[in-house]
Parts: sequence; C-alpha cells; structure tokens
Amino acid sequence: MPHVALPREILPADGRFGCGPSKIRAEHLAALAGPGAALLGTSHRQAPVKDLVGQVRAGLAELFRLPSGYEVIVGNGGSTAFWDAAAFGLIEKRSQHLVFGEFGGKFAAAAKAPWLEAPDVREVAAGTRTSAEAVEGVDVYAWPHNETSTGVAAPVERITGDDGALTVIDATSAAGGIDFSIHQADVYYFAPQKNLGSDGGLWFALVSPAAIERIERIAASGRYIPEFLSLKNALDNSRLNQTLNTPALATLFLLDRQLDWIRDSGGLQWADARTRESSSALYRWAEASAFATPFVADPADRSPVVVTIDFDDAVDAAAVAKSLRANGIVDTEPYRKLGRNQLRVATFVSIEPDDVRQLIKSIDYTVENL
Repeated sequence: MPHVALPREILPADGRFGCGPSKIRAEHLAALAGPGAALLGTSHRQAPVKDLVGQVRAGLAELFRLPSGYEVIVGNGGSTAFWDAAAFGLIEKRSQHLVFGEFGGKFAAAAKAPWLEAPDVREVAAGTRTSAEAVEGVDVYAWPHNETSTGVAAPVERITGDDGALTVIDATSAAGGIDFSIHQADVYYFAPQKNLGSDGGLWFALVSPAAIERIERIAASGRYIPEFLSLKNALDNSRLNQTLNTPALATLFLLDRQLDWIRDSGGLQWADARTRESSSALYRWAEASAFATPFVADPADRSPVVVTIDFDDAVDAAAVAKSLRANGIVDTEPYRKLGRNQLRVATFVSIEPDDVRQLIKSIDYTVENL
C-alpha cells in the first residue's frame, strides 16, 4: 500500500509514540554507552551494582513521597511475574478485581489460583470503568491506575473493607506520569518501561507496613511459594539492595537517570502537568475533528498518558498508522485485542508535547492525502 510522504516541517523531532516499551531519552542512552558501560558485565553482588539498586530505591521513594514505614521492593521479571507472586504471597483468601481492559483482566486470571477462593471480578466494557466496593471476606482490592489497552484511568482511593484489607494498584503505565497520593494504596507496583523511561525485566512495588506484614505472614504460613515468586524473598533481597537473580543492569541505570531527570524538572507534579499537556492536545483535536473521536467517552476517565482515538469508518486507521510508520512515526497502532478502527498514542513523560502537536499535524495531513 502506498504511503503519504509527510513534509519535513510537520514531522515530530522524535517519532516514538508507543505504549510500551516507550521512548527512552537520547541523553540517557548516551550515558548508558558512557559511564553506564562500566557496570554492564559486572557482579550484581558487589558494591557498584548494589549502590545503583540503592539509588533507584531511594529515587523512587523520593519521587512518590513515601511516608515512614513504606518500602520499595524490586524483583526479577515484569508486572506479569508480580501478578503470580501476588497470588502466592499477597492475597490471603480472596481478592476483588476491577477489569476495564486487558491488564486488569490478567491479574484477575492469576488470582483464580486453586489455593484461593474465587475472586470477585467486576468487568465492564472497554472504554469505561467501574469502582471497587467493600465486600466481606475480600482481603485485596486490585485495579489498574491506568489501563494501557484502552486509555482509561482510574483514581487511586483506599477501600475500607474488612480489617487488614489491602488496596493494590497496577501502575505500570501510570507510575511517574500521573500524580496521586501513595497514602491511598498499600501496594503500588510497576515495571519501568513506560513513563519511567527504561527497559523491561524488573518489577518494583511501593508497599505499606500492612502489606509488608501480610507478605511476611503468608510466607511463614506454610503455603507453598516458588522461590522466584516469593515476595518475602524479594523484600529481603531489596533490603540488601539486590535481587534474587541477576537484575537487568541497563534497566536499572536508565531508570536511575530518568528519576534524576524527573526530580530535577519538578517531580511528580511536573510530570503530571507535562503528560496532561500532551494528552489534552490530542483530546481537543479529536473532539474538534471531522473524522476522529476520543474512544473514552467520559472526560473524567480519560488517561493523561495513553490516548485512544476512534476513527470514522470512512478512514482506515490501520492505513494511517502504516503510512505514519513509513515516515518514522511509529507504534500508533491500537491494542490488538480491542480490534477497533483507532490509533493509540502514548503521551508518557519522556515524549515532548511539541512532538505530540506535530503528530496531530501529521495525522491530519495523512488522512487528507491518503
């Protein structure tokens, strides 16, 4: 299929708009090839790497304004590994899951483990969201802060249910790009390959004293827990600034640089304002467009970091995405399982708002000339 050649003056300076892995800042890649190169290929049990893990944990604690008693846990694997680890070592008997997209559903599926009671799963149509409700016997309430597959964001608000019930938030595509109060969650977990401007291979969790007590109690209960999926193992190793297995050192280095950049720029409030500037430009454009509409109908539910835009049937969004890709504007395709005629655009903190505005010009030009 032929593509539209875009004029140079409307091209973004950087054409990476993918929802994960996301754009990594060129300055941080250059640093990885410079001072970071000395770390690669060295022991993760020695001071240089352990110091880096400690820096990352301290940087996360500062960025998210952790109160006294909260800790930063780091473990091998991404959020998928954390879902299984939570089924083994965080859910005591029964969990409630809000499902308004693919990733909330994946945690709900992991919670259907045979040693747990059937989870209370509250699922709604893609593009909308639902709310948690206190239910007797539920000890974990779980949902995504931002549903990457649909572009729906949900508030982080603690659920007051049974004594000791935990509020557990999947933050992989929200962490570092949406401001919130960590006091409202017991576990806020994420992999760092989106707003946090790094690569995959690790998960991080900000955990409250109540969550730590739960992790330690389940670990001591006699429940079978594989060593790799043990949250107690991850907690103990994190306190030593290490991981069970060799960590992804490049991921740690890039994350450390991203945390410094966000901190020096103004912290989480600054990051939140930046992502909202970018996403608002897209939502305003779609609302005014003759052929595009925001997929998430309720403005209160629209994500500031993942924007999904439906196209009129007269415009082939897949052809638009393919033409954009031919011009170096990549990863604007929708989440594959939604099967919609739409584009999905990341507005993570590393993405320049000016590049988002150039993207809008490029989409309009492509549609007009395709």
